[in-house]
Amino acid sequence: MDLIEFSKQSAVSSMEMFLRNFSHVPDDRLHWTPSQTAKSAIRIAAHTALYARRFAQMIRDRRLPAIENLGDWLAERDAEEVAVTTREEVERLFREGTADVWAALETLTPEEIGTSLDSGQGWSMPMSHLMGLPSLHAALHTGQIDFLQTCWDDQHVYVG
Repeated sequence: MDLIEFSKQSAVSSMEMFLRNFSHVPDDRLHWTPSQTAKSAIRIAAHTALYARRFAQMIRDRRLPAIENLGDWLAERDAEEVAVTTREEVERLFREGTADVWAALETLTPEEIGTSLDSGQGWSMPMSHLMGLPSLHAALHTGQIDFLQTCWDDQHVYVG
């Protein structure tokens, strides 16, 4: 299996794992946080789902986002996340974003896989790394959902 196909399959697999674990968050715990500054399960899920679309755009555009004012950019990102309030919306956004990732990956040529994307801020990212970010990002945030579940004493291991 080539890197493009592997990245596509990994993105879908990690999305499915995230959505499976998120589906076990009880309704009364969707907005619960372990502290005032922590993110809730719904906020983590919204963040994870919305980033699939962002990764797809970076792959499709062959460039990293130009962030001129980090504070403004983060405020806009946070507002988008807070606006997502239901499981159904999370799942729809995540599936649409992952379909966008899939389509963007299919546009890459073998030569483009070996390139690096300049951030404009003194660092670069190999395209091969960006290709794996949708999967890695979802897997990392699945761990956050797992942690929240342990906070309310859900010790079950969800495998299916």
